[in-house]
Amino acid sequence: MAEAAADITRLLKAWSDGDSEARDQLIPLVYKELRHLARQYRHKSGAGDTLQTTALVNEAYLRLVDIHDVDWRNRAHFFAVSAQLMRRILVDAARARGAVKRGGGAKHLNDLSPDQVAASDSSRAGELVALDDALTNLAQLDPRRAQVIELRVFGGLTMEEAGEVMGLSPQSVRRDWKLAKAWLLRELS
Repeated sequence: MAEAAADITRLLKAWSDGDSEARDQLIPLVYKELRHLARQYRHKSGAGDTLQTTALVNEAYLRLVDIHDVDWRNRAHFFAVSAQLMRRILVDAARARGAVKRGGGAKHLNDLSPDQVAASDSSRAGELVALDDALTNLAQLDPRRAQVIELRVFGGLTMEEAGEVMGLSPQSVRRDWKLAKAWLLRELS
């Protein structure tokens, strides 16, 4: 795993420097990881959901490839940006589906974690919209804690990976995670 992460980081930096061959070598490595994240999300969001893993990954990937002039620092930074894109894709899909804001979803978010968030095309899509609205409000009050939630919930990053992306210790991330979860759960109830 550490070797793969180092390869991804090396290729990301080369791609940032304009090496199109590095991008071509990077594609299969990150695509597999993005697909794995999307598959985990789909599996954890419930059997009744019809979220298409491939569609989510393809949309995120197309948006990532379109981003220009990014100085990719490392694998964790790349997947942090991926988390933001996946969040937007999922929330946009939920909104397009006509999900009602604040649709009583708080009862399902009692233990907010990456495996507790509804898919954008599930019967619980209103929860996703409500979570996004609450997270947007939290970002206005405390951007760092909002980023921790985004990285963990939408990006599937571990505490350590989120800390690496944000330049924080895992302990600081855990503390921010607990406080942000409490704030969000209060907002959503």
